[in-house]
Amino acid sequence: MNSMSQRLGAEFLGTFWLVFGGCGSAVLAAAFPTLGIGFTGVSLAFGLTVLTMAYAVGHISGAHFNPAVTIGLWAGGRFPASDIIPYVIVQVIGGIAAAGVLYLIASGKAGFDLAGGFASNGYGEHSPGGYALGSALIAEVVLTFFFLQVILGATHGRAPVGFAPLAIGLALTLIHLISIPVTNTSVNPARSTGPAIFVGGWALAQLWLFWVAPIVGAVISGFVYRWLGAEVTTPVVGESRPART
Repeated sequence: MNSMSQRLGAEFLGTFWLVFGGCGSAVLAAAFPTLGIGFTGVSLAFGLTVLTMAYAVGHISGAHFNPAVTIGLWAGGRFPASDIIPYVIVQVIGGIAAAGVLYLIASGKAGFDLAGGFASNGYGEHSPGGYALGSALIAEVVLTFFFLQVILGATHGRAPVGFAPLAIGLALTLIHLISIPVTNTSVNPARSTGPAIFVGGWALAQLWLFWVAPIVGAVISGFVYRWLGAEVTTPVVGESRPART
């Protein structure tokens, strides 16, 4: 079993990579002249951040990189309640640090303006597709619910060993393909908090949704997965199998 400091260090690095890679692709590359990667590229970037870091540090921390995942794993009986707060704190710090580094890079280009959103999540007039609060709430709850179903299933004791990061990374890619037009896709409060800190104003005012909805979806998913009957011994943080994203 790795020490708590090692586990928290891994969570910081993994969350940093997720926010820097995913939001960085949106801010720096999505609409790049002529060769922009668009929504599909951004979706793939988020999936790849999780996939790569789950293989890199999943054996250290369980590779959550997301407060909703940590809380959902607790609800699913996979994670101790006593470790939730330190995990969530370092995940949020990692997300803010990544957004800070991204800001330093993005602001080096003439014409850069935080008014463009800086990959923040939003609803109403701040939704990429103009979707209302209700639509955003439903999307974030439902998509986080299914994200946790994939995580809990892929890391189950009877699941094929070694393939969990692939399933989880692809699930996150699919989630972004569905919901970037709705909310810019959160399903991760740490991912939402980082950019919102720098944008301020509307992004901070709407941030509550991107904490509440993912956590609600994750908790429901955890309890539902217990009900589905995952009765065999499952991996725990620090084992060789990633317990997530």
